[in-house]
Amino acid sequence: MPRSSVTLTPPVGVLLRRYAAAGEPLSCEPVTQGLLNRGYRISTTRGAYFLKQHLDAPTADRATIVRQHRATQRLHDLGLPVAPPLADSRGRTVAVVDGLCYALHPWIDGRHRDGAQLSAGGSRRLGALLGRVHTCLERVMESPPPGDDHESARPEDTFRAIEELIRLARAHRPHDSFDALAEHRLRERRRLLAQHAHHRPPPAAASGWVHGDFHPLNLLYRGAEPAAIVDWDRLGVRPRAEEAVRAAAIFFVTPGGELALEKVRAYARAYRRATGADGAELAAAAHRVWWERLNDFWTLRWRYQLHDRRADPQFPAVSALAVWWTREYDAVRDAFAG
Repeated sequence: MPRSSVTLTPPVGVLLRRYAAAGEPLSCEPVTQGLLNRGYRISTTRGAYFLKQHLDAPTADRATIVRQHRATQRLHDLGLPVAPPLADSRGRTVAVVDGLCYALHPWIDGRHRDGAQLSAGGSRRLGALLGRVHTCLERVMESPPPGDDHESARPEDTFRAIEELIRLARAHRPHDSFDALAEHRLRERRRLLAQHAHHRPPPAAASGWVHGDFHPLNLLYRGAEPAAIVDWDRLGVRPRAEEAVRAAAIFFVTPGGELALEKVRAYARAYRRATGADGAELAAAAHRVWWERLNDFWTLRWRYQLHDRRADPQFPAVSALAVWWTREYDAVRDAFAG
């Protein structure tokens, strides 16, 4: 669940005193891209740092953050482009001040790039990179617990959610073009789900450790090469191939809600080579993520139920993608599996 959008000013001076080599603070500037936690660019007399303020309740406890930090350090040691946190003078990587957890990271100069900015070669490198993440996590994390299956969405639950969201969209004031589009897409999705309810996939076994939130805002580039994979809050055990498909559906979606399938194909082939996954595994994952998209309305839940509008700009493309993907189901499956 998203946190409040109220800015919480970090106690920079108190925090930096824990890091003997960090220097004295000169400035603190918010980094605005994040939706769930807070980030700041800290300039000091010794250089620049990224200060992360952990606010997202499911992942903001100290033990969870420490596990993430240990994983990123091990991945860094294996040569992956990550930015492990700095340890304070007592060797700790998590600072707790006034009940909130913070971590100080080196500042990584770079830019975010979406799929439209990636060439075919860049798409291959992206797929290979995520493949390396998954295979390296297998080396550095404990064995996943057995028997943790992931149920797919139930159509009857989705139909109830659609009715509630239509009611909220219709009642929203002032009622604007966004609300009209939301009502249209919800009714459209209700029809599509009724047509395809018999295609609900069976439960999927959790197959390995994944980053959990691999998308353009969590990958920094320096030129054409990835400089750092950031934001490991969602590190967990889930079906690995589904993360590959889910990431592609974010990187390679166009503003009109279609997937750039040639880039998806290059990306998926590189991912399969890096991990040893076969086409059947990626095809099954594509089916499950398609079903997930058909049943998911997270951007509308944020707007109407949580009164948080920061995800509104994502809604047009996200909602259009579910419709396009259903129409082009075979072509999308073949891009992932071929």
